[in-house]
Amino acid sequence: MGSTVERGEGSGGVEVAYGEGWDLGTRSLWRPLTARAAADRDAAGLPYVAVYRRAGLPLEVRLTSWREHFAGVWAYDEQGRRCRRLDLRLLDGDRLLRHRETRWTYPDGAAPEFDEGCEQRTVTLYPDGRTRDEHVRPGRGIFVTSADVPEEARRLDRPAFGAWPLLSVAPGTPVRTVEPERAPERGAEQDGEPEELWRAPRAGGPACVDELFRAGTRLATGYYPEVTVLAPVERGTLRIPSGRLAIDAPDNFDAGPELVVPVPPGEYVLEEAQVSVGYDCEWSRGWVTRTSTPAVRVRIGEAAVASWEMVLGKDHDPRLLGDGEVYGFGTDGASGCFADAGSWPVLKGLFERALVHGDERAGEHVEDSMYFLRTTDPAAGGGTGADLAAFYTTGDGVWPAWAGRSVEGDLVAVVVVGDHDFTSGVKVLAEPAG
Repeated sequence: MGSTVERGEGSGGVEVAYGEGWDLGTRSLWRPLTARAAADRDAAGLPYVAVYRRAGLPLEVRLTSWREHFAGVWAYDEQGRRCRRLDLRLLDGDRLLRHRETRWTYPDGAAPEFDEGCEQRTVTLYPDGRTRDEHVRPGRGIFVTSADVPEEARRLDRPAFGAWPLLSVAPGTPVRTVEPERAPERGAEQDGEPEELWRAPRAGGPACVDELFRAGTRLATGYYPEVTVLAPVERGTLRIPSGRLAIDAPDNFDAGPELVVPVPPGEYVLEEAQVSVGYDCEWSRGWVTRTSTPAVRVRIGEAAVASWEMVLGKDHDPRLLGDGEVYGFGTDGASGCFADAGSWPVLKGLFERALVHGDERAGEHVEDSMYFLRTTDPAAGGGTGADLAAFYTTGDGVWPAWAGRSVEGDLVAVVVVGDHDFTSGVKVLAEPAG
């Protein structure tokens, strides 16, 4: 292992100070609070931090934000480097799940924070009893297995304000509260937020989903400096007589689809987004443009979308998501589909016959489209029929689906962005003219 030592018993007392936040870059308290003000924020569920120091150096910092079901701890070593992180989630009443814990072991005292030579071990616990133990060993690879964690070590009661146990000192170590020299006045002008302000985790969100279907919009991504949105292209319709729209990989081997969205029974237009992208191509030795299809959509209504929400499966708990994380359907075949959930077994079986076994009667192959195969259950809906429309993605992994709702809350559209270059870091350069 390495030479990292977390502070334990030693000379000098432990002091705690409170604030609205912690600047990870400067290792300093942001907007100091009195203990009374911090307790009020705790009771109201608002975010605040408790910073524990010894001899003026950070020992441990805890961020609490009950409105986001989160409490987290950063522990520092004797060189002032972060060496341990604990992520707690409030899921069941006043019980906290020790959702994730990561430890960094530094090769020596001179190594910088999060040096590439660090060993890193992360243990993740899930509410259903599943575990994941990931060990990163520089030069040797990543080793993943399950962790043997007894039930009593998985959860703890939510501590009262001021009664949290510390990770880095012996139990019972006295802690002295340090009040700010001058409490900030209510309503007083405050400095802007630090660039590296520690926040509770924020799940990933849609990246300009609506704009991908708005012709004339100009975008930029992390890969394409210039993108012009073209008019979306209609690719037929999808019949959903069951009133349950399924979104999943068409070769999913589970009994049911991963994601299901309730919709009024009916027939809905399928669309694919079209964009013109420009980039400097090393193979062509110059600037090139081409048309790309980054997203597909089921259009449920004609109203404007006022908000987007992540489509969740039955086992998906958004309170467990980390920064930028999303839920979605998983694929090992770089594909997804929209389908009628009521006819899922039949439609999926037809897909396999058409794609794997080459049965031309089982499905309709689609050319020059992000959608590549359609299957139909003609007996569904009392003879009205039910459909599956499979589409490409740019790779394997987990792909989220986004449900767009009107200002009244009605479902307007369901979208899957199937191109990694358009799932994050998308910026609007210009709205359509007029």
